[in-house]
Amino acid sequence: MNRRELARALSNPESIVASQRRKKPWCVLGVTGAPGVGKSCLVDQIVTRWLEDGERVAILAVDPSSPVSGGALLGDRMRMSSVDAGENVFFRSIATRNLPGGVPSHLSKMVDLLVEQGWSKVIIETVGAGQSEIRVVAVADRILLVEGPARGDVIQAEKAGILELADIVAVNKCDLEGADRVAEEIRLSLNFSADEPAPVVLCSAETGEGIENLVTAINTLSSAKGPAIAKARERLLAAHQELMLNHPNFTDAVKGLSDGRYTVEEALQQLR
Repeated sequence: MNRRELARALSNPESIVASQRRKKPWCVLGVTGAPGVGKSCLVDQIVTRWLEDGERVAILAVDPSSPVSGGALLGDRMRMSSVDAGENVFFRSIATRNLPGGVPSHLSKMVDLLVEQGWSKVIIETVGAGQSEIRVVAVADRILLVEGPARGDVIQAEKAGILELADIVAVNKCDLEGADRVAEEIRLSLNFSADEPAPVVLCSAETGEGIENLVTAINTLSSAKGPAIAKARERLLAAHQELMLNHPNFTDAVKGLSDGRYTVEEALQQLR
């Protein structure tokens, strides 16, 4: 399948039929973190290193959708120079369509197709981090959480969200004041909550400091560190969400709820 055919297939994920993936060592990295911490710039650095190592890398950048128009500014490409590095890198922006969990319902099928077509590493960059963004664990083999200084109480912000499911944490912008303190806070929190805490790596996507250490740590990740029951829960919820969205009565249920014909309970009845 050439790049044009691949792009066309990814535009129609409902039709994707891919064989079972993940028969080899892990290959799908989910990258999440609050807006402004430098996820895209850090992904750019990781992709550059992977390309130098001979990997074929595909990036799926998830962008938020407007709750009014449904449109999205698919702008992550502008912050990644590595996407123009040749035939061994493939970049695709996709919109959330305001779906719960922060990832499109067909994302898993898109990843399956990319892996089947020979992309040895797939990166999923999510919209943000927190309780509403943990659905990425249903698709990714490993999770990289990106944090940064000047975020206030990081632990308070993340304690109910993705932090406990992260396989590795990168504190980006380590050249700025407060980065060391944030890293130490995260390490302390992880030591209290996990038998084998996720590694915490200080780095800077802008200066390149710590990037080699981060990529090495990512490459050597073995088993996923997040609680298996939590990841299984998100996979089940993602599958249930897709079934609901594909239900033939879904559009009618939504319209009926919006115009007052149905209560929430009656709308749910339409989807059973």
